[in-house]
Amino acid sequence: MSNVGTVKHIPKETRYNFLQMGAPASYVAGLGRGASGFTTRSDIGPAREGPSAEAIAEAMAKRGEEVPDPDALQDPDDERNLFAGTVYEADDEEADMIWESVDQRMDARRRAKREASEAEIAAKERAMNPKLQTQFADLKRSLSGLNDADWNAIPEAGNLTGKRRKHNLRLEENQNGRSYAVSDTVLADAASRNVILGELDAAQQEVSLNSLYTRRQTEHIQNGGYETPAGDGTMTDFVSIGNARDKVLSLRLDQASKDATNGSSTSVDPRGYMTALNSQIIQTDAQIGDIKQARQLLQNLIQSNPKHAPGWIAAASLEVHAKKMVQARKIIAEGCEKCPKSEDVWFHAAELNTPENAKVILGKAVQHVPQSVKIWLKAASLETDTTAKKRVLRKALEFIPNSVRLWKETVNLEDDPEDARILLTRAVEVIPTSVELWLTLARLETPENARKVLNSARARIPTSHEIYIAAGRLAEQSPSAVGDVKFEDDAARRQALAPQVDKLMAGAVARLTKAQAILPREQWLQEAERCETEGSPLTAQAIVKATIHLEVEEEDRRTVWLEDADRAEKGGFYEVARACFVVLLETFPKSPSVWRTAAEFEKKHGTPEAVQEILAKGVEHCPHAEVLWLMAAKELWVGGNVKGAQEVLARAFQQNEDSESIFLAAAKIAVETGETEAAQQILQKARAQADTDRIWMKSAVLERQLGKLDEALVTLEQAIAKYPHFDKLHMIRGQIYSDRNEVVNARNAYAQGCKACPKSIPLWILSSRLEEKAGVIIKARALLEKGRLYNPKNDELWAASVRMEERTGGPQQAKTLLARAMQECPTSPTLLAMGIFMENPQQRKSRSVDALKKAPDHAVVIVAVARLFWGERKIEKTRQWMQNAITADSDWGDAWGWWLKFERQHGEKERQEAVISACEKAAPHHGPTWQSVSKDLANVGKSTREILELVADRLE
Repeated sequence: MSNVGTVKHIPKETRYNFLQMGAPASYVAGLGRGASGFTTRSDIGPAREGPSAEAIAEAMAKRGEEVPDPDALQDPDDERNLFAGTVYEADDEEADMIWESVDQRMDARRRAKREASEAEIAAKERAMNPKLQTQFADLKRSLSGLNDADWNAIPEAGNLTGKRRKHNLRLEENQNGRSYAVSDTVLADAASRNVILGELDAAQQEVSLNSLYTRRQTEHIQNGGYETPAGDGTMTDFVSIGNARDKVLSLRLDQASKDATNGSSTSVDPRGYMTALNSQIIQTDAQIGDIKQARQLLQNLIQSNPKHAPGWIAAASLEVHAKKMVQARKIIAEGCEKCPKSEDVWFHAAELNTPENAKVILGKAVQHVPQSVKIWLKAASLETDTTAKKRVLRKALEFIPNSVRLWKETVNLEDDPEDARILLTRAVEVIPTSVELWLTLARLETPENARKVLNSARARIPTSHEIYIAAGRLAEQSPSAVGDVKFEDDAARRQALAPQVDKLMAGAVARLTKAQAILPREQWLQEAERCETEGSPLTAQAIVKATIHLEVEEEDRRTVWLEDADRAEKGGFYEVARACFVVLLETFPKSPSVWRTAAEFEKKHGTPEAVQEILAKGVEHCPHAEVLWLMAAKELWVGGNVKGAQEVLARAFQQNEDSESIFLAAAKIAVETGETEAAQQILQKARAQADTDRIWMKSAVLERQLGKLDEALVTLEQAIAKYPHFDKLHMIRGQIYSDRNEVVNARNAYAQGCKACPKSIPLWILSSRLEEKAGVIIKARALLEKGRLYNPKNDELWAASVRMEERTGGPQQAKTLLARAMQECPTSPTLLAMGIFMENPQQRKSRSVDALKKAPDHAVVIVAVARLFWGERKIEKTRQWMQNAITADSDWGDAWGWWLKFERQHGEKERQEAVISACEKAAPHHGPTWQSVSKDLANVGKSTREILELVADRLE
């Protein structure tokens, strides 16, 4: 149907009733947007009041804004209602503070829970209404992967509309529909070109000439750059100007290079020209502003207080910092005029000028401040001739005769000792209280005259400890101190001089104490250390002997003095430590530990004769100290005096008839010297008198070594009857039967030992090895498991089980057992080292890192790491880790064996000998392979060198 001719119904305009209604009384237009009522100049008559506080609060509440509390800012001095007009006193403030603390306490009770709840609500709010920047964060991060081509391919935002915008400004339209305004700087520069000046200064003339030269060079340069209309209608081609400047610079450099080639003189260095330009320090605007501000402040300072010398110095220093030396010299010169009595101003002026000008300035300075030592020394330093320096310094001494520094500088310039001595003689007359001058004069005198000089100095300065120390050193070094006596060596001479030096220092301490000039104890010890460093050991010892008792309570003397000796030993002051031990031994002669400590010190840092002398005195004062007798006998034995060692032990028997250690030491010396019958007699006598388990054990071992196995078994039977819980007796008995191939008797011996000593780890291991050797693997495994039941978390038993599984069950079974062992003993160094080499080669390095974290200081783990580097053929690194293992535990013999094995393969003969020598010095005793080799009957009596060679051969 056609719509032609139909008439559309036009609805009548709707009118709302509220548009005809009046506004409420409190209505303010725009109040919802933050507006408020106001009155304009056109309002005449009774203006409408603004909204009330309640209306404003209601509108702010509708907008969601926080309604301010009207009482929040209430002044406590302006109370209302009941407290209106009262005074806010201290008790009111205290009450307010109490209530505030209560509020804080109540608020803190559930603060953590409330803050967690608020954080959760905030997180939900951010998740529901995220910000735009968080929504596009992933897109922003993806922009970092764009390259330069992608960035260039992004179209311009203004070009997407395809429309051209029209401007009424002076613009030029380019091909893309853009236009650029002419810079005001360009217009101003173009306008300034037509300005006519009546006179040009030098800088402007130079700039004008350069500009003219540049224009002439650019006349024949054609380049299609951008041309900008200037104010006078001329066109400025900036590209041409830049090219012209580059060409001018190139021409200048080429000309300079030609001149240099032709040998003509030129002021331009073609090589260093650009370097000099780059080395110029360009100050920023901020730095220039700071300099200007500081300059103004200092200018105000020196103008307001011209007599203030530091102000002039600071102002000159600022100009030096600003690279304005002429201005700095001018300021400091004015400062010298304003503050002629300030030596710092004159000194600074000399520093800022050339040496010749500085001499003139200092010449004026000494006229105003003739008592300034600093000025005279500076003047002397400016002189290049020694004679001129002497003349300046002697002139200075005329004005300042009591300056120690001037006298020292004058004396130092003298080449002739006699002239220096004459000067010092005059110096001590002028300055009799200078200790330094007296000591210097004493050093230049002969020993006899030096003693007189020191006596005179001591009379003039009775409170100086340096003079007494110098006297002691003089007495120690003077050849006439002991007359015409000749000594065999320096030690005998020192022994003869020691009483004299000790007496001198003791008298010095007494005099200083009387004069109330005694030094603290620590300072005396430092002086002793300094004397030892400077080559006066007797003086150092005398100081310690005379002052070590100061400031120490009687009950603390032993502990404090031992600490002093230990600290001196660690610091390398062995003479000081030796003096501490001398005092200790004199004060505590009945203490065996003190004698032993002193002997060990002398063994490390002294001579064998000194050790033997201390031990001989020690056994006299402590006859019942077995350890001192044993040490004395061992020192004689090691020194080759076997007869003397036997005599010492014989004397020890008289004082200690029932001593087990002395009996065993005597038997050992007899065995080492080949007197086996005497050794047997000594042990038989020891069994009757001392009757200890170790004596029975040593008797059986000696009989076994001599091949008397039946007698050894009889001795062991008797010993086991007396001492059934001594595991070594059972072990020796089982080993004897095992050597005889009597498996049943050996099994019974080990079984009896395991039953009597279930905590003995070696017994379980020996018993298991016996069964393994017999081919009964199941029983060997069961014995080790039973041993682990009696000794839980024992890594030795686990290690024995793992090794047995490697030999009998295969590597995979051993690895599984090792995993169980590591669960029970996670920090065992032995298991950690075994685990390193059970892993695949690719995983050994990570396993070694884990082992070092769990057991970083054990030699077994460190040797395992060294073996890894050895396998990688890192020679120096392996050698370093071997050294680390020895440092960690020098008593671990297996580490020495691995090191020697390594040096045999990769080291020279000298390195091998160094390892063997160090091992002999360390004398190790532990390690599985080391103990098995050293305790083998075939190796009895062999030296440490021979044992080390055998261990290196056995290690795999």
